[in-house]
Amino acid sequence: MTGTITPIYRAVVTLTAPIMRPWSRMRVTGLHHVPVSGPTLLVANHDSYWDPVAIGVALRRRRQVRALSKSTIWKVRAIGWVMDGMGHIPIERGTGDIAALRNAITQLAAGACIGIFPEGTRSLGRPLRAHSGVGRLALAVPDAVIVCARVRGTVDVVRAPQRPRVSVEFFAPSGGQVQASETPAQLSARLLTETRDGAPPVVPGRRRTAGKHRRRLEAP
Repeated sequence: MTGTITPIYRAVVTLTAPIMRPWSRMRVTGLHHVPVSGPTLLVANHDSYWDPVAIGVALRRRRQVRALSKSTIWKVRAIGWVMDGMGHIPIERGTGDIAALRNAITQLAAGACIGIFPEGTRSLGRPLRAHSGVGRLALAVPDAVIVCARVRGTVDVVRAPQRPRVSVEFFAPSGGQVQASETPAQLSARLLTETRDGAPPVVPGRRRTAGKHRRRLEAP
C-alpha cells in the first residue's frame, strides 16, 4: 500500500508538472539518493507553497511522498479530500501533535516515503529553528533512510510573466544518518542546517535575501 502511487497523487503531480517543467525550467539532481522503496525520510527546506509541488514533480517517476502538512489545509473539504487521496498527514502545528507523529511513524515503518519540513512553516525570509519532529521520526524508525532535499527558486513561481528557475537537489546528509548520541532536537537541527546550506531564506515572490528584507523593515 505505502509503496504504490495512488491515482489522486499521480493526477495532481501530472497536472502540476507543466508549472515546474517546462515553465519553471526545473533542474533535478541527486535522484539516486532517494530509494525506490523502503522506509525513507525526506527532509527539505521550506520557503514557498510550491516547494512540495517541486519535490513531488521531481520524484514523480520514483516515489510518492506522504507529507506532514498543517491541518488547516483540511478545513476546505474538497482540498482535504485531495490531501487524503495523496496520502498526506495532517498535523496540528505548534501543539506537539502525538497522533500525527504516530501515524507518520506507522507509515514510515511500513515502507513509506515521509516528507517533512523541519522549520514547520515557510521561512518568509527569516531563519527559523528546527522542530524536533524530524528527529523523533528518524529515531523511532532507525531503518529509515534519511535524504535531504534542497529546493531553490520556488519563491519566484509567483512572479509571472517572468519565468522562474527552480532546482531540487537530493543528497545524503554529510553528517551521516542517525548518530547514537543525537537527541531528536540535535538531529533535526543538523538536518535543517544541511538543507539550508546554499539556500538562504527568501521572501516569496521577491528577489531579496532575509538580511535585505530585515533592513527594509527596519528602515525609518
